[in-house]
Amino acid sequence: MATAAEQWVLVEMVQALYEAPAYHLILEGILILWIIRLLFSKTYKLQERSDLTVKEKEELIEEWQPEPLVPPVPKDHPALNYNIVSGPPSHSIVVNGKKCVNFASFNFLGLLDNPRVKAAALASLKKYGVGTCGPRGFYGTFDVHLDLEDRLAKFMKTEEAIIYSYGFATIASAIPAYSKRGDIVFADRAACFAIQKGLQASRSDIKLFKHNDMADLERLLKEQEIEDQKNPRKARVTRRFIVAEGLYVNTGAICPLPELVKLKYKYKARIFLEESLSFGVLGEHGRGVTEHFGINIDDIDLISANMENSLASIGGFCCGRSFVIDHQRLSGQGYCFSASLPPLLAAAAIEALNIMEENPGLFAVLKEKCKRIHKALQGISGLKVVGESFSPALHLQLEESTGSREKDIKLLQEIVNQTGLLPSRPWGRVSVLESTVMPPFLLSLPRPPQDGSPHGLHVMGCGPSLDARVSITS
Repeated sequence: MATAAEQWVLVEMVQALYEAPAYHLILEGILILWIIRLLFSKTYKLQERSDLTVKEKEELIEEWQPEPLVPPVPKDHPALNYNIVSGPPSHSIVVNGKKCVNFASFNFLGLLDNPRVKAAALASLKKYGVGTCGPRGFYGTFDVHLDLEDRLAKFMKTEEAIIYSYGFATIASAIPAYSKRGDIVFADRAACFAIQKGLQASRSDIKLFKHNDMADLERLLKEQEIEDQKNPRKARVTRRFIVAEGLYVNTGAICPLPELVKLKYKYKARIFLEESLSFGVLGEHGRGVTEHFGINIDDIDLISANMENSLASIGGFCCGRSFVIDHQRLSGQGYCFSASLPPLLAAAAIEALNIMEENPGLFAVLKEKCKRIHKALQGISGLKVVGESFSPALHLQLEESTGSREKDIKLLQEIVNQTGLLPSRPWGRVSVLESTVMPPFLLSLPRPPQDGSPHGLHVMGCGPSLDARVSITS
């Protein structure tokens, strides 16, 4: 029986061989020949090499010069030469042993040295200690954190708020918490560095539109709409985000929020608004650009801001609808993996909010001083002022470039030195405190005052362009 079965299988194989197409037989024949060749081909041997002697090895090691881990940095690089501040950076400041009028702080409302804020922080320090030594999800949530989140949500008139222990990480963590690979983010070209790092971490498809150019943004949205029509199945699972700043720290310009909201609903996108510069500055009660334009805050999907400017504390917060904020408690890396905000800083932020609510006139005073300084800086020969007149961050730029970046840097540094600015970087920032008495020399910049005292303008990095950034604080 076994012999008959084997003969039957052999007959079937021969029959299948006759019935198989010609190209199939040719391919199998080529594969069989290639296998035979591999089996009978001679194996090759590596070329034998003589081992080096110990002396030869030592000579080669001595001759080898490793490349430096980092490129060489000159000793006079600004990052290696700090301007050392002594005492609180209020309306006057002592830098490198010299007393200056402070035009280099983001302490917009002058709360950094406020006695009430310091008393609240001291009381919290005595109760809780210095730090938390744990993230929010692992014994790092204190009652003062929940109080601050509740106060921020009520102040901003949103359902919920979440606080971070580091201002930079707030928007840099919020963006990748929602936007993932395959999603599309439309971002302004002048976005701050924190937004840029958030976009990079999201690994989404980034489409940049010209600064505050709504026509260019709509062009990109239309192009994406056409692409979505070609592949509607993919479009249904692709999320679209528009990321902008309330007041752009790199330009001092305000975003056209009403137009952004219209485009949001027209093209079905979500808006993320970074308000670190506009929170505590714009609006009748300091609620930011939404209050400034009278926009319903529910039209904005997520608002982010740091507490390191107007609130004179540390950290940042996001606010919005409850389901949006709760997602960050699980996916915001800066929230989940960083030690929570020290309680004393949370208490200081709460007291700063109390002062803002009790004294809404602070914002009108700040706005007036912004306009006065903006006007005073208009008459500087060779320089132009860039930024909104009500923005606490203005930029001074050269009217005409010399044609060389190095020469532009040198010229700006010379202007800084001649006006008694604190030397640091080739582009600068100037801040004005709300509590500051307007110095008369503002009307005659860039000439130094007659007594030879420094102006207190501070040159520091602010963006890709060569300019001097002027920050005005209350």
